Amino acid sequence: MVLKGRAWKFGDNISTDLIIPGRYFHLRSNLPELAKHTLEDADPQFREKFKPGDFVVAGYNFGLGSSREHAALVLRETKVAAVLAKSFARIFFRNAINVVGLNSKATHYHR
Repeated sequence: MVLKGRAWKFGDNISTDLIIPGRYFHLRSNLPELAKHTLEDADPQFREKFKPGDFVVAGYNFGLGSSREHAALVLRETKVAAVLAKSFARIFFRNAINVVGLNSKATHYHR
């Protein structure tokens, strides 16, 4: 299988607050509006230049922090094809499966 799309590269420890900033908590019942702010604190141009089907590539501990399930939901709403990370924070990983229903397969990769 060959997947095509652009890769948006982030570093280690991308928190749920970087995925969806807490200042937009009031939008949690309006997922399309909330998704307009996906990863804007990590990369201010992400939503402007992102295209559905692009990938998020990160280092270790993606999704650390609060149990904010909206962090996983906005990635789906934004139409991120996949999040590829060296590791995922446990709470984000569980939310991605339980709330969003994502399939997961843990793999190790080297640079």
